[in-house]
Amino acid sequence: MTHEVEHAVAATFRQEWGQVVATLIRTTGDWDLAEECAQDAFAQALRRWQEEGVPYNPGAWITTVARNRATDRLRRDTVGAARLREAALLAGSERLDEREAAVSGVRDDRLRLMFTCCHPALAFESRVALTLRTLAGLTTAEIARAFLVTETTMSKRLTRAKRKIRHAGIPYRVPPAHLLAERTAAVLGVLYLLFNEGYTATAGADLIRRGLCAEAIRLARLLTELMPDEPEAGGLLALMLLHDARRATRVDAEGELVPLEEQPRDRWDTGTIDEGVEVLDAALRRARPGPYQIQAAIAACHATAKTAADTDWPQIAGLYHRLAREAPSPVVELNRAVAVGMYHPEAGLELVERLADSGELAGYHLLPATRADLLRRLGRAAEAARRYREAIELAGTEAERRYLARRLAETTS
Repeated sequence: MTHEVEHAVAATFRQEWGQVVATLIRTTGDWDLAEECAQDAFAQALRRWQEEGVPYNPGAWITTVARNRATDRLRRDTVGAARLREAALLAGSERLDEREAAVSGVRDDRLRLMFTCCHPALAFESRVALTLRTLAGLTTAEIARAFLVTETTMSKRLTRAKRKIRHAGIPYRVPPAHLLAERTAAVLGVLYLLFNEGYTATAGADLIRRGLCAEAIRLARLLTELMPDEPEAGGLLALMLLHDARRATRVDAEGELVPLEEQPRDRWDTGTIDEGVEVLDAALRRARPGPYQIQAAIAACHATAKTAADTDWPQIAGLYHRLAREAPSPVVELNRAVAVGMYHPEAGLELVERLADSGELAGYHLLPATRADLLRRLGRAAEAARRYREAIELAGTEAERRYLARRLAETTS
């Protein structure tokens, strides 16, 4: 198989997976069937494009093959409901798409599909997870890591959500404009996790998945335009921009991870930082601060500090304390411990030890990595080395493992 075909299939998957699956779900009413037929179409592409060449419109090719596969499956089902689904499948959906866009005001296909998936009848985490799986094409394992649960737990959660949609007859349709607000929090959650997976991949050879970051920012921009009075949409966009401004310096020319304090700040994108601060200020002026605005304020503290030594760590720790009240999470507490540890290592380590004792972050590699870093700063080399080894075992990407290995070597030298 040629590299060109593999690249074409991978690129088409990233661009078209969500649209193909969503189209099949809407017209068949069967989530599992839609995913199976989409997967089969991509598998056929790997074989047939090698012989026939990459088609002029790969997305249309995939959609047609997946649609035909679904039609064949439905034809073999003699149940009357299946016949009705087949009729809907063959009828096409272009006019319906246009009507939905006009009623909802959501013109972008991908953003419309996110609002469609985030139905309020589902539990919040199920909405977010199902949307990431269906539209972003993230694996169950990747989504599980984002939610800090096992892959088995996440698989069961996704299965239950699909079953509820099927049994309750929840329509796969974008809601009208006046009902968008009840789905906004879940859509924001999807975009947040989508950006996070792109910014720090949970597994694989590459730390950064630039395509996911770019798509999350694009959709966040559209969302702020659609909902200019929603400050959390602006807060999320600001957060993404402020982080993305540092993207070019997070790994060096050899692909090695560079910690924040060592990144060359003259290479940060000042235009993007200025835009992020401007968007954040506009959101904060609405006087309805929320978790994304607070996180963006933390990112702004980092992005606007002229040097690492100028970072206002007490302010950042205070912002994390406020974030913990708004959105309680052991990861937030770990980040607060890091901030405290930057100006008071003993106090930071005490907070980390409490988290470790709670067991809430068991298996999360940044917990032992943080313990190791604070122990190193305190001159407790043997204990730090033990924690670095633990973190290396748990880290999901090669870049993170290499970075931790370098820290370990420094500790034991």
